[in-house]
Amino acid sequence: MAADPHLAEMLRQALGRRRGLVEKRMFGGLCWMLHGNMLCGIAKDCFMFRVGTAQQAEALSRPGARVMDFTGKPMRGFILVEPDAAEDAGLETWIAFAARYVAALPPKAPKALARGVR
Repeated sequence: MAADPHLAEMLRQALGRRRGLVEKRMFGGLCWMLHGNMLCGIAKDCFMFRVGTAQQAEALSRPGARVMDFTGKPMRGFILVEPDAAEDAGLETWIAFAARYVAALPPKAPKALARGVR
């Protein structure tokens, strides 16, 4: 299922012009990578945030949040958030929550550089 264009635009606006951010098609939707690491996205009709396993319980305690599960097996450290709940809490709040985890990860080199191609 394609990403909802309205949700994608909402997330683009909330993300603003952060340095190191790249938009990419993944999971049948859209994802935003921060320095090569997945930060957030649109999956089906929900927002997706990478919060890490240490913050997952806290994230799941928030309204509208649930474990990300595409294949019958939950993806640890990733959550889905219903659009209405994300708007009520403020997308910027969810982005900041996810960025706390993702910003601590080492940046990933572009694939061409990782293979030694310059």
